[in-house]
Amino acid sequence: MSKLYVARSTQVAARSLDGEMMIMSGRDSTLFTLNRTATVIWQAADGATSIEEIVERKICPEFEVDQKDALQDAETLARELATHGILEVSEEPISQKTSTGESR
Repeated sequence: MSKLYVARSTQVAARSLDGEMMIMSGRDSTLFTLNRTATVIWQAADGATSIEEIVERKICPEFEVDQKDALQDAETLARELATHGILEVSEEPISQKTSTGESR
């Protein structure tokens, strides 16, 4: 199985509220509320860190869950958020761009 990398979309507005992320899609103005687990994934989604590493280093220690099950759930969540333009997913690291198009 290849690694899956995730990055936050630059086409959203996001704010943290009581430990959960509120995200508005720039595509269609849909509002999403991420639970605590999804918020951890969102915050760690830097394009350079694989979802496997996020689960191993952040999800499992914080939520005391089985790594295999957590990884499967995280990958499903990441792909679902990608369909809404909230996250970008790739089998290779993702270069993040600023609004001016420069890599950060």
